[in-house]
Amino acid sequence: MIKSMTGFGRGEAADEKRRFTVEIKSVNHRYLDVNIKMPKKFNFFESSIRALLKEYMERGKVDVYIGCEEYGEANFSLKYNAALAAEYLKHLQSMAQDFSLENDIRVSTLSRYPEVFVMEEQEEDEKELWTGMEAAIRAACEQFAASRIKEGEHLKADLCDKLDAMLTYVDFIEEREPEIMKNYRARLENKVKEILENRQLDESRIITEVTIYADKVCVDEETVRLRSHIKSARDTLETGGSVGRKLDFIAQEMNREANTILSKADDLEISDTGINLKTDIEKVREQIQNIE
Repeated sequence: MIKSMTGFGRGEAADEKRRFTVEIKSVNHRYLDVNIKMPKKFNFFESSIRALLKEYMERGKVDVYIGCEEYGEANFSLKYNAALAAEYLKHLQSMAQDFSLENDIRVSTLSRYPEVFVMEEQEEDEKELWTGMEAAIRAACEQFAASRIKEGEHLKADLCDKLDAMLTYVDFIEEREPEIMKNYRARLENKVKEILENRQLDESRIITEVTIYADKVCVDEETVRLRSHIKSARDTLETGGSVGRKLDFIAQEMNREANTILSKADDLEISDTGINLKTDIEKVREQIQNIE
């Protein structure tokens, strides 16, 4: 199957404590470029998330959004920093002694000094967190992959139509070429007759001139290679998989042959057909950029 590099997927997973929501969207890119946005407290899962995503994609610029909704109250605990409180008390007592002041320090006063009491979030079970997050990511990836396949099938159908159209252009060029050679021979004979008037024509000389001309304008090799490239592109589409780079290379070779045909063309109809052929090849190349 053919996969587009454009896709979207959304997944959720929930338990009694929290709900994870994941959204994935992508556009075409030469390589796999993943950008993950999620709460900072989950950053230590990033390498695991990237490894998981690679099971579902090989190329594309992919944006991943991970959200988490906590159901219960945050799991915090109050920590008492006895060492810091002792430091505060020691310096306050020293100040009272140095300046002959009344030492009126109370527990309630000391407790309000910075960092004596701090709220700390309790560590959560990483395995439990990953189980929920992974389920949401996989759900999003499944939908994401399905959307890419669906779009890929549309791309495949469109590309096959364009390849068929390109074959009709190649057919026309091959059918037209013998007529061009025939007309050229007639023009050459008439031209030589004008120059030599009624003198006897050297048939071998005319054959030689036609042969030289044929070497310059003959596009048989180009059309044969074009047919081969078109067949290779169709076979590659039928094989499926991650074939975007291969198809891009084949399209470049098609473009090369079309350019050569245009450079050799000495006939208006072949020139017009060659331009149409090149236009379709460019359209194919644009479509191929969206294939994984």
